[in-house]
Amino acid sequence: MQFDALILDVDGTLWNSTGIVAKAWTKAVREGGGSREITAEMLQEQFGKTMKVIADNLLPELEPKRRYAIMDVCCVYEHEALEKDPCHICYPGVADTIKELSKRTKLMIVSNCQSGYIELFLRKTGLEPYITDTECYGDTGKNKDENIRLVVERNSLKHPVYVGDTQGDCDAAAKAGVPFVFASYGFGQADHADAVIASFDELLV
Repeated sequence: MQFDALILDVDGTLWNSTGIVAKAWTKAVREGGGSREITAEMLQEQFGKTMKVIADNLLPELEPKRRYAIMDVCCVYEHEALEKDPCHICYPGVADTIKELSKRTKLMIVSNCQSGYIELFLRKTGLEPYITDTECYGDTGKNKDENIRLVVERNSLKHPVYVGDTQGDCDAAAKAGVPFVFASYGFGQADHADAVIASFDELLV
C-alpha cells in the first residue's frame, strides 16, 4: 500500500490503558453516587467512541446531566492516574516502529479521546518528536471521520492511511475517504479493512 502519511488511533492501536483507567473511572463513578464498577473489559468495548456515547453506554441508569458530569470527573481522574503511572503499556514494538517510520513518512494521530489525552500519551512515551499533527473529539467536538479530514486537509495529504482497531475506526476512515489498516491485536473487529496487521511493527514491511 502506497501512502504519504500514517494517521494513527491511540487506544487499542498504540497502547492499552484500560487497566489504569478502569480504576480511575470507578472512583469517579462511586464519588458521583453511582454503584457500577468499571472494568478494563468494559472499557475495551467502549474505547474508540466519543465520551458522550461512552457515558450513555456505561451509565444508562443515571439521568443525562449527571452521567455527563461524572464522565468529566472520569477524565480528570484518568489523566491523574496516567500521569502517576509509568505507563509501560504500549503494544510490542510501538515506540521503535514509530521512530523508524518517522524517517520514511509523516505520522499523525486522530482519536475520539478527550482534550489532552494524545499529548499525555506522547509525553509518557517520549514520542512527541515523531508525530507531526494530532486531532481529537475533545478539541473539535467533531466525529472521527471529520477529524481525519481536517488533518488530511491542513497537511495537504494525497495518499494518507488510517490505522485503528475497531469497526468504528474502519467506518470513520471510509467516511473520510481514507484507506484503513486494521490492527487485529487491539480491542475490536473490522469487516472491510484494506489491510490487516497482527503487530504494529508490520507497518514497516
